[in-house]
Amino acid sequence: MDSLAPASPLTAALGAVIGYLIGSLSFAVIVSRLFGLADPRSYGSGNPGATNVLRSGNKGAAVLTLVFDALKAYLPVLAARQWGFDDLTVTLVGLGAFLGHLWPVFFKFEGGKGVATAAGALLAFDPAMGGLVLLAWLAVAAITRYSSLAALCAAIAAPLIQWAFHGLQPQTWGVLVMSLLLIWRHEANIRKLLAGQESKIGQKSAPPPSA
Repeated sequence: MDSLAPASPLTAALGAVIGYLIGSLSFAVIVSRLFGLADPRSYGSGNPGATNVLRSGNKGAAVLTLVFDALKAYLPVLAARQWGFDDLTVTLVGLGAFLGHLWPVFFKFEGGKGVATAAGALLAFDPAMGGLVLLAWLAVAAITRYSSLAALCAAIAAPLIQWAFHGLQPQTWGVLVMSLLLIWRHEANIRKLLAGQESKIGQKSAPPPSA
């Protein structure tokens, strides 16, 4: 998409910082506290994300976590796009939100793997491209019931789909960086998948009954 107002380096940097601060809102922890659930970092995989919140047995909390984790990237990127900033600035806003989720400054830098946040950024970058990546995740998740495997497949597909749609541009590199970081954050899941020890979607752990 053509930009309407090329941003200065300061504006681009500011966009990245704002994206990072918004991304640092760890909704898995926030929602769990509101529902009186245990901190998701204390049970299951220890990952503050929707899949681990689902292991608490509270589907409502998991859905809210998923939605807000996606929106915290989708809305800032959409706002930057609507305000007419250039592709680099829009990309940095999305990448900042993703990095904030991985290393949230408000939660001792103990973040999640970034699947929902990356999805929100991709859908805001390009709904068609993000939609295809989301379909890839859904297909693998439905067939295998492994959220981590679905995320890994989607992470591999994302930069390829972005490149096919738009060629090499700032967002292509941004999507590639997010994909590589997402795969890296799933290193423990990869080992469990290879060992046949990975938990499936909806499989409960035994967390404390309250926070």
